[in-house]
Amino acid sequence: MKVSDFVATYLEKRGVKHVFELSGGMITHLLDSLNQKTSINIITMHHEQSAAFAADAYGRITGIPGIALATSGPGATNLLTGIGSCYFDSSPAIFITGQVNRHEQKRDRNIRQLGFQETDIISMAKPITKACFKIESEHELPAILEQAFLIATEGRPGPVLIDIPMDIQRAQIDIRDYGVVAPILLGPSAAQLKNIFDDIKKAKRPLVLVGRGVRSAFAIEQLKIFLQKTQLPVATTLLAIDALEHDSPSRVGFIGAYGNRWANIAFGECDLLLVIGSRLDIRQTGADTKFFENRKIYHVDCEQDEINNRVKGCIPVIADAKQFFTDFVNEAATEIFEKPIEWYDYINALRLQWPDTAELKPVGINPNVFIHALSHNSKLTKCYLADVGSHQMWTAQSIEIYKDQLFLTSGGMGAMGFALPAAIGACFALNLKPVVAIIGDGCMQLNIQELQTIVRNKLPVKMVVMNNKNLGMIRQFQDSYFESRYQSTYWGYSAPDFEKVANAYEINAITINTEDEIEDAIKWMWNDQNVNSPVLLQVMIDPHTNTYPKIAFGRPITEMEPFAKPIEMEGT
Repeated sequence: MKVSDFVATYLEKRGVKHVFELSGGMITHLLDSLNQKTSINIITMHHEQSAAFAADAYGRITGIPGIALATSGPGATNLLTGIGSCYFDSSPAIFITGQVNRHEQKRDRNIRQLGFQETDIISMAKPITKACFKIESEHELPAILEQAFLIATEGRPGPVLIDIPMDIQRAQIDIRDYGVVAPILLGPSAAQLKNIFDDIKKAKRPLVLVGRGVRSAFAIEQLKIFLQKTQLPVATTLLAIDALEHDSPSRVGFIGAYGNRWANIAFGECDLLLVIGSRLDIRQTGADTKFFENRKIYHVDCEQDEINNRVKGCIPVIADAKQFFTDFVNEAATEIFEKPIEWYDYINALRLQWPDTAELKPVGINPNVFIHALSHNSKLTKCYLADVGSHQMWTAQSIEIYKDQLFLTSGGMGAMGFALPAAIGACFALNLKPVVAIIGDGCMQLNIQELQTIVRNKLPVKMVVMNNKNLGMIRQFQDSYFESRYQSTYWGYSAPDFEKVANAYEINAITINTEDEIEDAIKWMWNDQNVNSPVLLQVMIDPHTNTYPKIAFGRPITEMEPFAKPIEMEGT
């Protein structure tokens, strides 16, 4: 069998239904084989970075590694930001790059390049992948593909890269069947669980912090059963906003640098913290980690090195999130946990005292008010995707996730330009059900070319462009630390009228400027004419609208701007 035919049919055998790519000479054999030998849908993007972001979203949603292909040289290097996004946000993905023929490779020669577009993508991608494979012989490829799928999905999921020279792609190999190896799930010990049971019962102010690890383990149903048993309140990180429905009685809110003020206060004042699948990075805890080290913290993670990394004194529980919840509920069959009613009442009082819609007093549209309205009127969407910046935090603060809805954003990489191509991957992963992409004007201009991919594939992607005519999060930083010198955020920056841009792509679009236009505009997105089509809603936001609340840098997480002031300049 021809190698490229084997790769194509192997992907189909592993349940891959879509691959994302931008054509180039060194992947033509692979593309032809996918087209001729499989029913896999080849989604041609307009930039390799977009293909990588689409694969990221596809892998997050399905649990099957998202697949992105790129040619050698610039095609391969253009994947790197998306590969990093998969690595930092635990998205299973396999990136296949074409490479020049083996006889055209420089190898140990002291030259920069021999073959046209020859590039050592393996060395570049190694720090941001779980594994990289440089194929030297056609006979090693079957085993490597098997390893790649296992590595991408076992433990903490992530990306794998396979670099295949063109002459190997067209070679012939004999195929034998390789059995699929199932990942091994780590669980907690009985002694660890008994200690957790006892500490939950003793705590007056217990709190669970749920991170992306719960979603990546596909453990949402197990989380809900765990909460029915324990009756504990739950705060979530940015990448786990969709772990609980908005109306769940256990839901506290979103914590972090721009978290809900009431949720941050609860996070800071709890006396027992059970962290499940969260890294406790600086965006979640603030810079003052000592503040957290005066309470008992159990940290459940499948990667040991993530525990006691920044916040010290945590009790490590090395376990897969799904296995932890399953073992906990089984071991706790005879245990009785009482609901901490006074603690819940306190948290709910904080929520009433500090509503997210009252943090800002902007001119014109209040973005938090808009996001609530968007949620109320978008029950048909299967997924929200937020890009990176002020609009991302307004969305995280105020989005209302209902049953079977998802929320995706770029967390660890924080890559502007994520949402539009990721929406494409999400839409295909969700069988062409509608998705909503919430994008800032700056982010929209990074991968705007994918409007054509959306149109060509007739995807029901609802694009909400929150246009404040500047790079608002950095502009706010310049207000705080650079005496409002707006270089490259407001000065020397501009954005087009995105309604006109959408019309150029033959996408229906409208613009709103005032709050009394919000309800009708969102209903327009979902009317009978638009429900199964792409549309764009441009929401004009005053350029000086800030993102509040925000941790006052250097202070504990409970002290947030604008009422508290930072005591040092942000270093991250």
